[in-house]
Amino acid sequence: MNSTTSISQMQAWLESLRPKTLPLAVAAVVSGSALASWTGHFKWPVALLALLTAALLQILSNLANDYGDVAKGSDTEKRIGPMRGMQKGVITAKQMKTALKITVLISCLSGIALITVACNSPSDIIGFLALGVLAIVAAITYTVGTKPYGYMGLGDLSVLIFFGWLSVIGTYYLQANTFDLSTVLPATACGLLSVAVLNINNLRDIESDRQNGKNTLAIRLGAKKARYYHSALLIGAILCLTAFTLLHLKGWSGWLFLLAVPLLLKHMWKVLHDQTPEGMRPMLVQMVKAALLTNVLFSIGLVFN
Repeated sequence: MNSTTSISQMQAWLESLRPKTLPLAVAAVVSGSALASWTGHFKWPVALLALLTAALLQILSNLANDYGDVAKGSDTEKRIGPMRGMQKGVITAKQMKTALKITVLISCLSGIALITVACNSPSDIIGFLALGVLAIVAAITYTVGTKPYGYMGLGDLSVLIFFGWLSVIGTYYLQANTFDLSTVLPATACGLLSVAVLNINNLRDIESDRQNGKNTLAIRLGAKKARYYHSALLIGAILCLTAFTLLHLKGWSGWLFLLAVPLLLKHMWKVLHDQTPEGMRPMLVQMVKAALLTNVLFSIGLVFN
């Protein structure tokens, strides 16, 4: 294999890993850890292992997404989004299957290490093992299998559950060893922002997805309503954080997340007024950055509060 081929292979794998999506996984763990710090339960080893496990599950989901979409013919040259390794023919289906198996194995090892360090009771161990298996299955079956739920418009709900409620509340629980109802609001906010990222992706690919039978929620709603839905997601996230701050925090630091609101509103305005799928391409990275910034500012506010 010559050096040019090696570089193109490495670049193809990097594109398939989609490192730009990792901030979503990081944001959820950061928020959950900040909540643990706020209640005096923060544990560095647990937080770091949770961060690693979440990142691995995100990578697993990205690889499975590439494999499933190419296998079903959804990722074609007509797609507006970036061409990745399998689309280009640089990565074979066999190679991607091997990568998926390796990522599943590493994710399992990381998850087991996390549970070993964090869980004390048998019920917690069994519960988080079950959640770990569920997360792996969900990451793969989003686009892989005979009836992938991503093709039935259920991806948004899955993202809310796994990138919001389970990630944030789970990270908190693993450090505090208890459930706190107050964590639901910030967990929901984190989940809604992650759903907004998926919605931008679906708006960008709405035409190619429709042609290939991938019935995302954006297709079910239609492009116009999907843009209003996007606004509702962002406003819902802001309201959740506002409600949490009013109910549980004191002092100015609890309102730090408001610094990200102008960015969210600017993004929302652009999405509402750009009616073309092509216009959504730069919006995707912007939404990821906005989601990360909102969660980081909220987390900083919690720590200082």
